[in-house]
Amino acid sequence: MITAIIIDDEPYSCESLVSLLERYCPEVKILDICYSGADALKAIAEQTPTLIFLDIEMPHMNGFEMLQQLTAINFSIIFTTSYDQYAIKAFKFSALDYLLKPVDSDELQAAVKKVLHNANDAVPQQIEMLLHKLTHPTITVNKIAIPTIEGLNMVLIESIISCSSESNYTEFHFKNKKKIIASRTLKEIEEMLDDYSFLRVHHSHLVNLNEVEKYVRGDGGYLIMSDGSHIDVSRSRKELLLKKLHH
Repeated sequence: MITAIIIDDEPYSCESLVSLLERYCPEVKILDICYSGADALKAIAEQTPTLIFLDIEMPHMNGFEMLQQLTAINFSIIFTTSYDQYAIKAFKFSALDYLLKPVDSDELQAAVKKVLHNANDAVPQQIEMLLHKLTHPTITVNKIAIPTIEGLNMVLIESIISCSSESNYTEFHFKNKKKIIASRTLKEIEEMLDDYSFLRVHHSHLVNLNEVEKYVRGDGGYLIMSDGSHIDVSRSRKELLLKKLHH
């Protein structure tokens, strides 16, 4: 059983989420509903939930300010938000779970399932990443959170040479020869890294352009990377790749 607290200043949003949880997630027991960050701090201290559903935009004390008041975060967090597409990218970058309002029942069930498997326990670095990306959109962050079956890996973006598709997973290849299998699709990883020097050169490959040693001509051709690996380039991506390399 998951014990949860809903934190949102909009009564309608709270009622809607309660209704969805009761209908689709019977494993979640709602301990309390809080309409402010101050009330939530008291409820968390008194009732020690295993999960909180946290709205970010609240008056007087927003979701992040509330989290900063806590001495420890020993519960899972599912953010609920009406944020735009840029902010959604920030969530993906930090590998934190979020539900976009109005909440979709399938997405809610998937998020709760992760909590059941202890797959979305937030760590301070993730929250720091998310907050930094949301409040300083023009400042680049040098690390990314990579979710795996075992947990989270916080890695330097510049240490990534390439990423390859493995069905619904993505294999990361690093400068130190290390490999990590991420529980994210290559498309999701591409979206997370599109502000950086990464390019999808094939439906199965995403590369760090700074780590390209050589392009070899062919139908689509292929790349020789700094680790000696050869990566095929699709014909449809060839022209864009060559433009990027020339610049």
